[in-house]
Amino acid sequence: MAVGLLTEGINEVIATTDHNAAPMGIINRNGSLHMVLFRGSHTARNIARDRWVVANFVFDPVIYVRTAFDDLPEDAFVSEEINGMVVCRLRDVEAWAAFAADVERSGGETIVVRLTPLKEEVLGLRLHPVNRGFASIVEATVHATRYVRNRDPWLGRLIKHHSGLARKCGGSREWEALELFERYIADLTRE
Repeated sequence: MAVGLLTEGINEVIATTDHNAAPMGIINRNGSLHMVLFRGSHTARNIARDRWVVANFVFDPVIYVRTAFDDLPEDAFVSEEINGMVVCRLRDVEAWAAFAADVERSGGETIVVRLTPLKEEVLGLRLHPVNRGFASIVEATVHATRYVRNRDPWLGRLIKHHSGLARKCGGSREWEALELFERYIADLTRE
């Protein structure tokens, strides 16, 4: 069941909070929308404090990698006013959706946030054929954000697998994202 722009399952987006961007999964199960966030992340702190999040629909693998490991410059963001509340979205998106965000459960390492749609806007959609290289960049990035926390060898193997698929199936933008990804991972694993 679709809820606005979100389809059933886990929708990978670039989530923005107060001038912060990070790849996140928004879970849509039977029309109920949630996010599971690592406690202590900028995104989790901002959502708990401000009680909103914006899902940015972006199909650039470099942005997924950059926002997973680094901050974007201030000029990458645009403010939007919704019912007297100012939220922050990415400037270069095809579509965006803003949500009220309420912490529903809080565990040892994660918090579960319930989302309520506030507004969405389609700015200019393009057709995006399924690209295994792009999907593999997203998967490798998800695994890497966990790998840097616990150095689990299984996650390391998954990263290697998805990096190989991105190299084989991607185009120039995926290869650029992969090169950036490998630099971030090398720097983070040296720490």
